[in-house]
Amino acid sequence: MNEKPKLYLIPSPLGDNPVQEVVSEKVLRCAASLEIFVVEQVRTARRVLSRYGLKGRIDSLEFHELNEHTTLQEVKALLELFKRGSVGLISEAGLPAVADPGALLVDLCHRNGISVVPLVGPSSLMMALMSSGLNGQKFTFNGYLSAKTEERRKQLRELEKTALRDHCSQLFIETPYRNDALFADILSVLSPSMRVCVAADITLESEFILCDSVQNWRKKQDFKIGKRPCVFIISESLI
Repeated sequence: MNEKPKLYLIPSPLGDNPVQEVVSEKVLRCAASLEIFVVEQVRTARRVLSRYGLKGRIDSLEFHELNEHTTLQEVKALLELFKRGSVGLISEAGLPAVADPGALLVDLCHRNGISVVPLVGPSSLMMALMSSGLNGQKFTFNGYLSAKTEERRKQLRELEKTALRDHCSQLFIETPYRNDALFADILSVLSPSMRVCVAADITLESEFILCDSVQNWRKKQDFKIGKRPCVFIISESLI
């Protein structure tokens, strides 16, 4: 009896580090067993699967894009794929459906009786939190803050209030070219005693992770994050 089609959530490396360092043999076997993939961008997914050992058969695979431009009707149409077999979901980097539009397909699978299988892989959010020394018992991921300076500063003040009131770490990310503008706002509007973690290029050789008070960060006047993937966390001190 044939196994019912499933949705496999396939993690991607966070950079160009060796595949064996960040994904398991199970992930590689699963990817190799599939013919149909839903991906955020086809070009990135082809590169990831080539690194996973599928280089010789990339052109025979079937790719369907699901990103911020995909309509709900188009996502619903992807359910037809499961009539032909299991499907792999791949994000641009890290874990599918976490800070990723692929969550829509996962939800639809649950609503339609299609099993969802998560596979272990790197998550910049969780790795930043676990290495921050901040509250990992209670935390909130806030996605991207506003690109407008005044609105962003207002959001930062609100996040600080929430962090102090609820004793809850606040995580957020930014488009790499705005990292330093956001960080400048963090140091400008938050209280000197607030703890701030900057976690950039996680899992790469250029990885940088440091948590310090706003007061101490202000003394590092030459520090620049630059244009690289980064997770920011603000919280009260646990000590």
